[in-house]
Amino acid sequence: MEGRSGFINSADGIYLARAVELAERASGDVAPNPPVGAVLVRDGRTIGEGWHRLAGSPHAEVEALRDVDARGESASGATAYVSLEPCNHHGRTPPCTEALLAAGVRRVVIAALDPNPKTAGGGVARLRDREVDVTVHELPAARALIARFRETVASAYPYVTLKMAMSLDGAIAPGPRSNYRLTGDASFERVRMMRAGADAVMVGAGTIRVDDAQLTIRPHHARRKPYARIVVCETDPVPMISRVFDAPESAPTGAYATTTVLAPAGRRAAFAELADRADLVFVGDDSSAELDLDAAMRALRARGITTILCEGGPTLGGRLLAAGLVRELVWFIAPVLLQTPAAIPPLAGADVTRYARGWRFTDVERVGEDLMLRAYL
Repeated sequence: MEGRSGFINSADGIYLARAVELAERASGDVAPNPPVGAVLVRDGRTIGEGWHRLAGSPHAEVEALRDVDARGESASGATAYVSLEPCNHHGRTPPCTEALLAAGVRRVVIAALDPNPKTAGGGVARLRDREVDVTVHELPAARALIARFRETVASAYPYVTLKMAMSLDGAIAPGPRSNYRLTGDASFERVRMMRAGADAVMVGAGTIRVDDAQLTIRPHHARRKPYARIVVCETDPVPMISRVFDAPESAPTGAYATTTVLAPAGRRAAFAELADRADLVFVGDDSSAELDLDAAMRALRARGITTILCEGGPTLGGRLLAAGLVRELVWFIAPVLLQTPAAIPPLAGADVTRYARGWRFTDVERVGEDLMLRAYL
């Protein structure tokens, strides 16, 4: 395969794939940074591996260099394979380019360029200025890994994935206030795993009132960054005894952040009773009786929430789509029929035609007995 500069041989492809695989290990822990993996190779042998484990901790290249030292090896003259262009700026950690140069790395193979304006080719330029052989080949898998980061790095909004489930005939429940389990166990567990890849899961108040969902992730121990649960309210608070405010007994201390409740600023008095149970975020001015979802998303982004998995219900899902706040759809279809005169559609109460087109499918997968579709705007 031919990269942007230089030739990528079959071994390069194998090591780059390994770097991407390593990066995936902490995709839910490093936000607002992108997940990154690195492999160091000399004389056809892997002498070090690493990945960025947690925001603020050493980056993948530094972790890989530490692994080299731990193995009693030397990175002098080695080739570094990285899933993302090494950074060349000072943040909470020093530039990775300087760490590679100091270690004597002589070749760097990069799977994707960094979309962060602070780097944006600067890492490649710095390495080449010091006569390091640099090859760039933007692998689809590496680009997919940083898709959310690419959209949030310079955005005032979080990246929102909307997950919905429906029957073959386009209903989510046979009637109002139905606590109906639509999809199978495999889909249920898949969604719990999907939650772990985002900063937060979000639902509407109606979902909590009907399902009393706890919104947990699986497995608990796989996540090092506290997970956020968000409930979108408008008129009245959800009950104080709702399970969404409780951390699971089996979860490690600190695994879950205090549950956030979004509400209109004009309804402060109505939500006062939740002050000891939730992180209350009021949106709009003191006369606001309706929740401004656009302002709410910006408020969450300002709090460091970069990625959200929204699990509906139909009113919240419809409003997010109508406002153009959804970037990705994950749609489960169950092999059941639910249609009755009272059946509930997957989207309700909003005109989504403004964003009806422009979606593209990227995945179609059978999950247990269900079908899962994924599309991007």
